Amino acid sequence: MREHQDPSHAGLQEQMKRTPITVLGAGSWGTALAIRLAVNHNNTCLWGHEPEVMATLERERQNRQFLPGISFPEQLSIEADLSLAVHQGRDLLIAVPSHALREVLTRAAPALESGSRIAWATKGLENRSGKFMHEILEEVLGTRYPSAVLSGPTFAQEVAAGLPTALTVASNNPPFANALASRLHGKTMRVYTSDDIIGVQLGGTVKNVLAIAAGISDGLQLGANSRAALITRGLAEIIRLGDALSARRETLMGLAGVGDLILTCTDDQSRNRRLGLALGRGTPLEIAIREIGQVVEGFNTAREVVRLARHYKVDMPISEQVFRVLHENLSPGEAVHNLLARELKAESH
Repeated sequence: MREHQDPSHAGLQEQMKRTPITVLGAGSWGTALAIRLAVNHNNTCLWGHEPEVMATLERERQNRQFLPGISFPEQLSIEADLSLAVHQGRDLLIAVPSHALREVLTRAAPALESGSRIAWATKGLENRSGKFMHEILEEVLGTRYPSAVLSGPTFAQEVAAGLPTALTVASNNPPFANALASRLHGKTMRVYTSDDIIGVQLGGTVKNVLAIAAGISDGLQLGANSRAALITRGLAEIIRLGDALSARRETLMGLAGVGDLILTCTDDQSRNRRLGLALGRGTPLEIAIREIGQVVEGFNTAREVVRLARHYKVDMPISEQVFRVLHENLSPGEAVHNLLARELKAESH
């Protein structure tokens, strides 16, 4: 992984920043990224799929629902028409839930230009197909557009507020990776580049499932020892699956892997952890999801991760038990018992 270095020619950097960028997705994460891009002097357009919501964002110049109290910078514009939003920026940064990525790409496709470049900050696997986001992009648009994935240990509220953050941009197209990193890199954000697209996506995917497990553990009041063991053995599951998918271990030991895992397993800003906490405390699943009020990526991702693990014959017992709690009505207590009752084995396995 390489830390991004600003272009040596200041004029080139400023010219790049004057080129508009469009963020598709006006939830907490998309709005936070749009704010940070605009703060970094990028002319930024933010699109969301609900016209009435976008009209409110334009009128109030903040996202009161998800990021109350954080004002929009002057260089952030609001657009409710998807085609117009796509036309406004050469670069697109998509920050929608995984289940919506295919639809958004399909709708945006007619408005793309020959020089368009596409990045996504979506974490997860497509529901039912189990495909990674880059696979969806290639199915919808082919390989003619440079693409990149943005991931790492980030909570939207802290990014929008300008608290120190580090993340990773992964792409097989170094010029695009560097350009996107330059747009985001600033006084409170450090950006690293990578070409391990699978590894960066995998870390950001499986950590959501493990965060639910960590929440369940804490909801059951199993203690700090259990949480630490769960995170450590969860990382082992990510690495085993990463080996099967040819992801690089150094990626999974970096920001997009262990960094994101620690963040989501230990802080209640994580929706996935909050779902696990509620389940561990005895709240019925449907009520817990409704009370969170936003998409909990780990819910569907648990099913797809387990399918992937079974396909590659990778042992992922924690993910398996989370899947059973979410989709097979297994009680959290029974899931813990199943994990503790497993036969003894060497830690390296």
